[in-house]
Amino acid sequence: MLQEKVEKLLEEAFKENNSLFLISLEVTENNQIKVIIDGDKGVSVNDCIEVSRKVEHNLDREEEDFSLEVSSAGVSEPLSLPRQYKKNVGRKLKVTTEDQKIEATLTGADEEKISLSWKTREPKPVGKGKHTVQKEAVIPYTDIVEAKVMITF
Repeated sequence: MLQEKVEKLLEEAFKENNSLFLISLEVTENNQIKVIIDGDKGVSVNDCIEVSRKVEHNLDREEEDFSLEVSSAGVSEPLSLPRQYKKNVGRKLKVTTEDQKIEATLTGADEEKISLSWKTREPKPVGKGKHTVQKEAVIPYTDIVEAKVMITF
């Protein structure tokens, strides 16, 4: 019952700020509520505070005691929703599928798949040595085991 209330309050919060969206919601048996959000333009501390207030101020502690944690998806967290992929077009990803691991630039994303582009060194078709080849791949979300944004310094 608490989970349903929180889901409705989060929907209202995301209607008020439609650049934000839910990554995960967990409500434990002892009413610990953990909310992870992301945003099309990132998530600020104030965004987390606003979502937290929306939930906390509309739940009654007299009725059910609870603890609430609202946080943003961290840089080390894998991407899980098409919306997250779309906001990261142009960034370098490390994508793991059943068959391979690819480090590539995310060149496109829609509701079913992502497009990747990268350069690799391969043996020349004739003669000795290697040459650089541009590779591209289209991978359905269903084939992705894990995908993370690679942070470069």
